[in-house]
Amino acid sequence: MSSVMEYKNYLGSVEFSEADRLFYGKVQGVNALISYEGKTAEELLNDFHEAVDDYLSLCRAEGKEPESAYAGSFNVHISPELHRQAAACALSKSISLNSLVETALRESVAY
Repeated sequence: MSSVMEYKNYLGSVEFSEADRLFYGKVQGVNALISYEGKTAEELLNDFHEAVDDYLSLCRAEGKEPESAYAGSFNVHISPELHRQAAACALSKSISLNSLVETALRESVAY
């Protein structure tokens, strides 16, 4: 079973509470708290879809732009030595550090 669900470009976590015998999760990558739950996988998936749809409807009703999850920009904290090595590698390839990181991420998530 996957620990991630996707709906309308939003990613949701999947957790299980043994004590409550309940699946639950929340939408990732946004500041708004969008949570859902279900006793079965099907209930969890349906509640996830309903929670996203409710969030989008609420934003429309309030005239607000819904948050976009994963806008394409993020900070990465690494050691100064790795930063130096990455910068040197990018320079030797005549590419930007961003391009080097993007290529590395593409290769990593392709697996």
